Amino acid sequence: MNSKIMIAMSGGVDSAVSAYLASRDRTACGVTMRLAFDQDEHAKTAAQDIKDAASTCVALGIPHVVAELSKEFRALVVNAFIRTYEEGKTPNPCIDCNKEIKFGALLRFAKEQGFDRLATGHYARIEKNSEGRFLLRRAKDLTKDQTYVLYTLSQEVLSQVEFPLGNMSKAEVKEVAAAQGFAAVHRSESQDICFVPNGDYAAFIENYSGNAPRPGKFLSLDGRILGEHRGIVHYTIGQRKGLGISLGRPAFVVSKSAADNTVTLGANEDLFTRRLTVEHINFIPFDELRSPLTLLAKARYRQEAAPARVEQTGKDELTVEFHEPQRAISQGQSLVLYDGDYVIGGGKII
Repeated sequence: MNSKIMIAMSGGVDSAVSAYLASRDRTACGVTMRLAFDQDEHAKTAAQDIKDAASTCVALGIPHVVAELSKEFRALVVNAFIRTYEEGKTPNPCIDCNKEIKFGALLRFAKEQGFDRLATGHYARIEKNSEGRFLLRRAKDLTKDQTYVLYTLSQEVLSQVEFPLGNMSKAEVKEVAAAQGFAAVHRSESQDICFVPNGDYAAFIENYSGNAPRPGKFLSLDGRILGEHRGIVHYTIGQRKGLGISLGRPAFVVSKSAADNTVTLGANEDLFTRRLTVEHINFIPFDELRSPLTLLAKARYRQEAAPARVEQTGKDELTVEFHEPQRAISQGQSLVLYDGDYVIGGGKII
C-alpha cells in the first residue's frame, strides 16, 4: 500500500495494537490529541497518556506527534455538553467528540501533516459495497462494538479512516499487545467521560461555567408541587436514587423542563414510550429514507437494539415507533438504527 497513515493513540492497549497493525506495510505516524485544559486537574494524566503513546511509537519505530486540540474540544464538545444539560436534555459527548474532534479536527490535522488516512482503535468495521458506497458494520466482538458513537460519520470520512481492530476480539488484541511487549496491555480501561472522570456532571458544570444550578420544583404528573430540587442538571430521565425527596413510594424522573425549571416525577411505568422524533439525522448506506422501514433501533449506548418502524417525515427529521415500549427515552441522546450488523444512521432525540 502506498498510502501514508496517521494513527490516533491514547496510550492504551487498543490504540497501541492499532498502530502496530496499521504501520506494518506503509509510512505511519502516531498522534495523540492534547485535549486537557490548561488548569485541568487531569492534565497530569493526559501528559502520561502522551508519554505512553510516544513510548509505543519508539518501540514500533515510527514517529509520534501531538495534536493541540484543546480549544476545539472545549468549543465543540464541552460547551455543547454543558449547554445540552442546561437545556434539560441528556447529552452524549462521545458522539460529538467523534464527529467534531477525532474525525473532524484530527483528520484535518493528519491531512495537513501530509497523511491521507487516519486509523483509530475503535471496535467497528468499514466495508465498501458494489455501488462504491462505504458501509459501517458492527465489530466482530459485539461486547466491544462502538458503532453507536460513530453513526454521524459521512461517506467522505469513512473513505479516509480505518479501524484495525474491527475483526478482532478484546482477548486477541491483548494477545497481540503481550506478544509485542506493549506496556499498555497492563493499563486499566476508563469507563468515564474523559473530562468528568468522577461522574459528577453537575459539579463539573458548575465549576467550569461558574453558574450554580438554580433550585426549582419537583412536580407530579398532574402538576402538583412535591418538593424542591437542586437544579435540573442534577437529574437524568429514569433516575431514582439521589432525588433527595421522600414520597413514601418509589419515584423516578420522567421529564425535565428548562423553561420553568421543573423536574417531574412519576412511577416506573410512566417512563415507557413507543414513539419519538429525531433530528440532525445522518444516513450511511443512502442519503435519504424514501419509504418507511422496520429496523433495529437503540436510544442509549448500553441499550439492546429493538425493532421499530422508521419513517423520514422531514428533510432533517425521522419519526420512530418501537414495536414494544422503551424505558427512559431522553431528549439529547442519540437514536442509532441498524439493519442486522450494519449501521443505517441515526439522529438526536427531540
